[in-house]
Amino acid sequence: MTAVPPSKILAALSGHANRIPPVWLMRQAGRYLPEYRAVRAKVPSFLDLCFTPELAADVTLQPIRRFGFDAAILFSDILVVPHALGQTVTFSAGEGPLLTPTMGAKEIAALDKVLDMQALAPVFATIERVRRELASDVALLGFCGAPWTVATYMVAGRGTPDQAPARILAYQDPQAFAALIDILVEASSDYLARQLKAGVDAVQLFDTWAGVLAGEEFDRWCIEPAQRIVANLRRRRPDAKIIGFPRGAGTSLPRYVERVGVDAVGLDWMIDRKFAREQIQTRTPVQGNLDPLVLLAGGAALDRAVDDVLAAFAAKPFIFNLGHGILPETPIAHVERMLARVRKR
Repeated sequence: MTAVPPSKILAALSGHANRIPPVWLMRQAGRYLPEYRAVRAKVPSFLDLCFTPELAADVTLQPIRRFGFDAAILFSDILVVPHALGQTVTFSAGEGPLLTPTMGAKEIAALDKVLDMQALAPVFATIERVRRELASDVALLGFCGAPWTVATYMVAGRGTPDQAPARILAYQDPQAFAALIDILVEASSDYLARQLKAGVDAVQLFDTWAGVLAGEEFDRWCIEPAQRIVANLRRRRPDAKIIGFPRGAGTSLPRYVERVGVDAVGLDWMIDRKFAREQIQTRTPVQGNLDPLVLLAGGAALDRAVDDVLAAFAAKPFIFNLGHGILPETPIAHVERMLARVRKR
């Protein structure tokens, strides 16, 4: 019989159902925590925080110290990959990320083809520092953005409501857009492999903007690149544990699971839980899917929502999480209430 891993997260990713499901939250290290805000005030920019290992490690560990989550997730950002490919990335207060130059066919052709690992060395140093401080039963998760989502920011130069600039480029010049995706597949594969070498136990592939793609485009720009990344990682690290999170995939999610080959899939809060339990959790462990707004709202609505998630998924391999990132305005008391309810089983 295969031994059950000491981490409840890794047990779930290996197909074991925990009596009390493991818990972590996307964006669990962030602005809703006063200790995070205190650290953020020490550096001039968000990227400075990401690239200062001592501070980034502290921020990564803050929610573990406060809440005792079952996993820490590396504090970084999906846009460190464009940064390491030579695109200038800045974060402006109130505006979000700004990337220059924006990527058209000419700029894509001129883009670095190989990730500058030296530019990302502080990230790997952060991982090594955090792993030394974490207990063996607490998983450390790494991550990167999926090629489609990262490409949307690179093409538009910022976040947009529906990522139309990238979608238009993909329709008008699919060859150029495919070249950008190819660069990001290789860069993401290298980046995640290096995170695993540095000490993360599993990685998550965030495809935050997967839901804006039409059917065939979803296959081409979401499924196929993710499939290649997973295959690349498994060639280098056959034991690598990988979580996919194509937000908004809806009824295309079973196809994603079947073709990409992840060890678990994240569920957003919009998906029908009966559909997810019957069509997805029968194929792979799932993670999710509490609405971040109900965590913000709290009270009886939060209690009901937590119970509904547990009733839907906890009987099989499952990781309790949000359906997207925790909101900065979320009261700490609501997170405590959620955890107490999950763990009372």
